[in-house]
Amino acid sequence: MADHEHVFHSRYPDVTPVSLPIHEAVLGRAAAYGDTVALIDAVNGTTVSYAELDRSHRSIAAALADAGLRKGDVLALHSPNSVLYPSVLYGATRAGASVTTVHPLATAEELATQLRDASARWIVTVAPLLETARRAAELAPGIVEIFVCDRADGHVCVADMALSTAPEPAVDIDPDEDVAVLPFSSGTTGVPKGVMLTHRSVATNLAQLEAPLPMRPGDRILAVLPFFHIYGLTALMNAPLRSGATVVVLPRFELDRLLRAIEHHRVTGLFVAPPIVHALARHPLTGRYDLSSLRYIVSSAAPLDAATAAACSARLGLPPVVQAYGMTELSPATHAVPLGAAAPPGTVGRLIPSTRLRLLALDGSERPPGPGEEGEIAIRGPQVMKGYLGRPDATADMIDEDGWLRTGDVGRVDGDGWLYIVDRVKELIKYKGFQVAPAELEALLLTHDSVADAAVVGVRDEDGSEIPKAYVVRRPGAAELTEEAVMAFVARRVAPYKKIRRVSFVAAVPRSASGKILRRRLREAEHPL
Repeated sequence: MADHEHVFHSRYPDVTPVSLPIHEAVLGRAAAYGDTVALIDAVNGTTVSYAELDRSHRSIAAALADAGLRKGDVLALHSPNSVLYPSVLYGATRAGASVTTVHPLATAEELATQLRDASARWIVTVAPLLETARRAAELAPGIVEIFVCDRADGHVCVADMALSTAPEPAVDIDPDEDVAVLPFSSGTTGVPKGVMLTHRSVATNLAQLEAPLPMRPGDRILAVLPFFHIYGLTALMNAPLRSGATVVVLPRFELDRLLRAIEHHRVTGLFVAPPIVHALARHPLTGRYDLSSLRYIVSSAAPLDAATAAACSARLGLPPVVQAYGMTELSPATHAVPLGAAAPPGTVGRLIPSTRLRLLALDGSERPPGPGEEGEIAIRGPQVMKGYLGRPDATADMIDEDGWLRTGDVGRVDGDGWLYIVDRVKELIKYKGFQVAPAELEALLLTHDSVADAAVVGVRDEDGSEIPKAYVVRRPGAAELTEEAVMAFVARRVAPYKKIRRVSFVAAVPRSASGKILRRRLREAEHPL
């Protein structure tokens, strides 16, 4: 529905904002679920009951407080998915910390930047990543201690902390103001920034998702997307654990391991990104496993083309793959196709409860686009972030005085309220659902002695995924610089998902009069320059 100001409203009744600490919002019913299995390690079969999860996160909170963690401290959680991840996160928030979640493949330099920006004082990592964490701590002063989830000489083990007999801390948390999680996002452009998500915004977004994407005891949800990403944190950890469902945990995506986990653990629901939908639809391995337990697939984190969605549901004999939409700055969800709904192909859904949408004219005019017309999506609701940590100017650029957040995405809403994502105003590249900021890669390329200028844009590869491509201007006398050398230079300095995947050498990078790179021209030019 749209009113006379072209504000689109949700068809659902509003939800009551959830003003609870996130550990209470998620685990408030854990004791009642008791021996129900909360988490299964899909690799080794270890299980954690709701009663055990409730006890362990409280003991970890006690151990962290005993170690000196105080309200307002920031703890960096630097780990792949594991059955310990929820205990650490909820234990840290119960002790009064904000948790900044870190990509496990971050380099020491990238981790150090995040630690510095977040003013982190504590790190929880795993033994295979310990060297990276140690080097990052050397580069980022202020780290008090590094804990490990497994075993490493000289470091306290989280499993031992879960047995702590120290008194549970009594911390006064203001859910409306205090930051629960601090994921890093590039927003609409530029370098990663800390996104301040309050306990209330994260908890309320879970309540908003209940109507379109319900979960309940008996559901088995496969956690293959990373918990550090707000999509994984919400859909694969917070939402199922709030509902008494069972989370089957995978540390990383490998197609055969994913298929085996679905078959062996009788997984009922999949929340994935488009590359996994593509693999399920096309890869020969898919046909070798019994996937009959699956009831639905939800795809988000990047646009999914309608043909791939249809091919996947047809191959698996499932209802249509549904999409959802949001962004880190929105805790993260604003739209979803309700499970079982007859939705038109390609839509990312309708507004979830308590959420409003406006479309802003792309030409800067005052006349707002109406139904069926394209515009930049702006959102208002209780899930809007508190702001970017330490970046009031960036916050003001994104959220206006009336609380509308500009997403940087171009969309249109049809007469039935279905949203379609058309394009992005922003320059961010979505590689397999992960955010890659062109500005970061361009700045890195310009440090190469043989590079005079560079631009990075997202282009489609053979399977339809967006990949980072560099357009490079060689310095005079640097004719020997090769595509392979450019890619290797970047690969040594960034996490794997940020790597340059293609390179074209050009005479000049197209720029506006103000010096801004004209990325659209690079994307549209079939043979750039």
